[in-house]
This record gives sequence, structure tokens and C-alpha cells, in this order.
Amino acid sequence: MAIYIFTEMENGKARRIYASTRYPSKQTGVTFYDADMPVKVTETLPLDFRGFYSVVSFKPSYVIASRDVIGGKPLYYSHDLTFSSFKWYFDDEPVEVEPGEVLKIDYNGMVIERKKFHFGDVFKLEPSEPSELVERIEKSLLSFKPGHSCIAFSGGVDSSLLAAIYDAQLITVTSSDKEEEWVRKVARELGKSIEVFKFDENYVRDVLPEVISTIETINPLHIAISIPVYASLEFAKSLGYSSVIFGQGADELFGGYKRYEIMDKFQLEDAILNDVRNLGRDNLIRDCKLAYRKEMKLLLPYLQWDVIEAAINLPVDMKIRKVDGRVIRKYVLREMASRYLPEEVAYRDKKAVQYSTKTKDILMKFAKKEGLKLEEYLRKIRSEG
Repeated sequence: MAIYIFTEMENGKARRIYASTRYPSKQTGVTFYDADMPVKVTETLPLDFRGFYSVVSFKPSYVIASRDVIGGKPLYYSHDLTFSSFKWYFDDEPVEVEPGEVLKIDYNGMVIERKKFHFGDVFKLEPSEPSELVERIEKSLLSFKPGHSCIAFSGGVDSSLLAAIYDAQLITVTSSDKEEEWVRKVARELGKSIEVFKFDENYVRDVLPEVISTIETINPLHIAISIPVYASLEFAKSLGYSSVIFGQGADELFGGYKRYEIMDKFQLEDAILNDVRNLGRDNLIRDCKLAYRKEMKLLLPYLQWDVIEAAINLPVDMKIRKVDGRVIRKYVLREMASRYLPEEVAYRDKKAVQYSTKTKDILMKFAKKEGLKLEEYLRKIRSEG
């Protein structure tokens, strides 16, 4: 649990409150939060804080709970003044603090004020010169300070660009011989050392129950993605790291998904913006919970506020472009990356992590062996856990 708080209630009133955090979350006085910098709690916090956060802060007559407008960090509560980053911490189904919410809850457990801020309140769509936006993105990536961390490296353009510009150890987890060969090749070309953890079916079988209980869903896509993320965090921790750099957000911001290719300009604009708005729900909550379980910190250079602001204002024809009859996704990012990477790496079309690591294949094999559909198999594993 990153943030966990429970209260002794007496006659409907809070009598005693127990609260604590685990890394990477922090406590400052009576404020408990997960964020990359100290959080000054205000009633307009989603507008004031430039980054992902979740926070619970105790005031003399009420409690404030809030999350950023993308919802990058999980936070739940119940009316007996229990708060946690995980649903399982509650006796009954908790209430989610919604992205962009600022809640005031009195010590009887009643919500006395609710303010809601939206993505568009924070990230403005404004006409801008594309070259200036690209410059802002590159400057933000170059100025990011990774500290003593490692990079979850796949050999795709997202992680390879980060590997080229940051002085950080590369790590890879996979069960694919082909992927291992590729990442070692790219690492050599970049002049970087790389540590590889080669997992097998036994590893997947062993960690599957914990992964399911941690991300609190049996959605097959989320499970298939979670296993290599979990393995990366576990491997990094075994190597002595407490934080890992991931390339999350690049697909949403720069047009990386295959489904974007068949969309017209207006569909594409709507789809990309919608995917960025829902990054928390669709990806980051899952990854955050995995990091919390391993007491590790996620570092996400592509999801700095400056990068998001600039990227959403780039024209979509800079994200998806047809060149010599070939559709190139993440075109603008590849163009930027080509200044730091070999062209073969910058323009290589890479499979999604659940396929490149062969995690999805392993899970399908398990399910088939028991004569079940994948979701049925995952439900069975959860019930046995």
C-alpha cells in the first residue's frame, strides 16, 4: 500500500486515525501523498500541481483527498474515513477519488464539498508553431533528471531514445530469444551495457496470482502487459535500483497504436486526445499498483506536463504519416529520435510488449491446457488465490 489510512469511529465520529505510507509515497506532517515533488494542498490543486499525484491531507475540521486530472495515481476511500491506493484494503466496495477531484470530507465521513477539474482545464489546445512544440518536447526530455535509475528497455523507439539521452543502466525482461537478440544488438550500437532477465513459463505461473491481486482486475490485456512490467520492477529491485524509467505515454501522445492508421484526421484527433485523457484509467493505475507492490518508483519522461502540453497541440499528420506508401506511426518522435539513434532503430516497427515478450502466448497456452478461455482461466487463478 502506498497510502493507507484507517479510522476508529465512535458514535459516527472519528476517534482515532492511523495513517502511513510506503515508498514511493511520502508523509509531510499530516499530509500523505505520492508525487515527484512536495504537494502544497489547495482547493485548486489539480490546476496548481504540474504532475501526477494522489494526496490525503488532514485539516482541523475536515480531510482533503485529491488526484490529478489524468488520474495517474490510484486513490480510494470509504465513509468511515479509510483511504488506500488499493481496493482490497476495504471491507466493502470503496469509492474512487476521481481524476481531477478535490474532496472535503468531515470527520463524520460525510463529503461536505466536491470540486471537479477536467483535462481541458489543465491542458489547453492552442494554435502553436509545430517546430516550437517539437523543440519544447525535446528540451523537456533532455532536461529530465533520472537520478540513480535504470531504463526498462525494449529496443523500440520510445525506450531507445531514452537510452540514448540518459546515463542509465538498461534492463530487459523477456521470454523471447528474438527480442533478447535485438535488445542486445541495439544496446551495443548505443554503447550501453544491458542486463537481461529471461523469464519462462514457470515464472509466469508463479507470479500470476500476485499480479492479478495487485492490479485488481482479470482483464486479459492488462494481465499480459502487467507480467513484464512486474518482472521489470522486480528485476530492477534485485539489481539495487528503487526507480525505473518507462516509456509509457509515447503511443498515446505521438500516435503509436495500429488502430490509428485507419482513422481520418478528425477521428484521429479525437481518438488521440481521448487516449491521453484516459491514460490513468487505461494504463497508469495498473502500472502504479505494480510499482507500489514492489515498493518501486516509476519515472515517466514522456508524461511530464510540458511534454503532454506540447504533444497534444501537434498536428496529427506529424504523428501518423504515409511515406513512400508506408504508414509510419509516431512519425514526429521517430524524426526526433533519428538524431540520436541509428535509422534502423528509430524507424523499426515494434510489437506491443505482451506479444514481443511472448507473455500473451504463455498465458494462452495455460488457458488452452485447461480447456478454458483466457479470461475464464484468469478468473480461476484469482479464485484460487
